Amino acid sequence: MVDSGRLDVAVLGAGVMGLVAAVTLVRAGLRVAVHERAADITASAAWRSGGMLAPDCEAEIAEPLVVALGRRSLALWPSLIPGVETNGTLVIAPPREPGVLTRFERLTPHHQTLDEEALGALEPALAGRYRRGLFFPNEGHLDPRRTLQALQTWLREAGVPLAFGFAGDPEALRADRIVDARGLGARDRFPTLRGVKGEMALVRSRDVTLARPVRLLHHRHPLYVVPREEGVFMIGATTIESASPDPSEETRVTLRSAGELLTQAYALHPAFAEAEILELNAGLRPAFPDNNPRIEVFGRTIAVNGLYRHGWLVAPALAARIVDVLRGKIPPNEVMHADPAQW
Repeated sequence: MVDSGRLDVAVLGAGVMGLVAAVTLVRAGLRVAVHERAADITASAAWRSGGMLAPDCEAEIAEPLVVALGRRSLALWPSLIPGVETNGTLVIAPPREPGVLTRFERLTPHHQTLDEEALGALEPALAGRYRRGLFFPNEGHLDPRRTLQALQTWLREAGVPLAFGFAGDPEALRADRIVDARGLGARDRFPTLRGVKGEMALVRSRDVTLARPVRLLHHRHPLYVVPREEGVFMIGATTIESASPDPSEETRVTLRSAGELLTQAYALHPAFAEAEILELNAGLRPAFPDNNPRIEVFGRTIAVNGLYRHGWLVAPALAARIVDVLRGKIPPNEVMHADPAQW
């Protein structure tokens, strides 16, 4: 006898990976429910992130796997949700540190070299302030908070149950398969996971206008500034290894980090000195020792984790891969082995 109340898939976790996986699974024709232990989506590290979709820039330090996943995801994002900006990324460096820009240029692909005049034409707010820059035209960005809310709304309107405050046994869920996207909550399954803390500031400026994310390179304190609506900018760049068991550590911002972020924003453009600070916040991102994401199959459970600081960058491609596993298109032991560009 068929159990009509049994789901095809139960998704654990309502961060960027869990919600993107749920939407992708529903669009593949599967019956899905989402279970999240936190009270709402604001607990996710994705809520406190930049939302940059910059696979070419990430090639500076990321493995080829991440770059390929990012390119695939960038192609998938517009079909998932509206509001993805594809204005590219601008990379600059202080005039006294030309070497860091030269190094970045050598390590990254698909960029255009801008002289001072071209840079000012691309971002008038920075005209006359930088002699040279790199423009990555094939990149984009989104507003993480608006996107998480939009994904949640889409799922609710599609009739997908979202259970927040879930404290039950996942193995007791009435679903044929389980997608485990719990992030650091999955340390019981992945003991080598570690938390990498990223701190951020939200500011509002009436005197600075940017059309795209800007990365300011620096030998000690690199920075990125991501524009959002109504003159709001997300400022970030800190990456701090965290082994603290204290839950409050996740959202605690140190004075040193706040000072570095705000000082470098002022260095990017002096008008940021008069910006209103709206929020200082932080999140712990789950990472494996190699900083690469993984999908692993444990019986009826497909676990996806280790997105590090690349959650927004790689989630759609990983979700598409999960659908391939569920449909039997690839054997479980080959899930991360093929070239992601072919996924």
